[in-house]
Amino acid sequence: MAAEDAKPSRANWQLQDAKARFSELVKRARQQGPQHVSVRGEPAVVVVSEEEFARLTSSRPSIVDHILKGAPWPDDVVDAINTRSGDPDRDVPV
Repeated sequence: MAAEDAKPSRANWQLQDAKARFSELVKRARQQGPQHVSVRGEPAVVVVSEEEFARLTSSRPSIVDHILKGAPWPDDVVDAINTRSGDPDRDVPV
């Protein structure tokens, strides 16, 4: 097998290759995106750049935040919501 054939594919690494070429793994994670590392043929971890990690772990507004920051609801909609029955067995008009 030629040395070129022994290199891991762009985003998939066996653990022993990832350890032996850690600098290259980090460089590729920063330049090309997430790098997957497997242990005994099973997916184990993904190495990502700090920038990608920050993006993935940043807090995102919830749907409630989105609704509350949006345009005010018309009064008739607010009234309909506030006056509806809270009974879970209520009849729902079809």
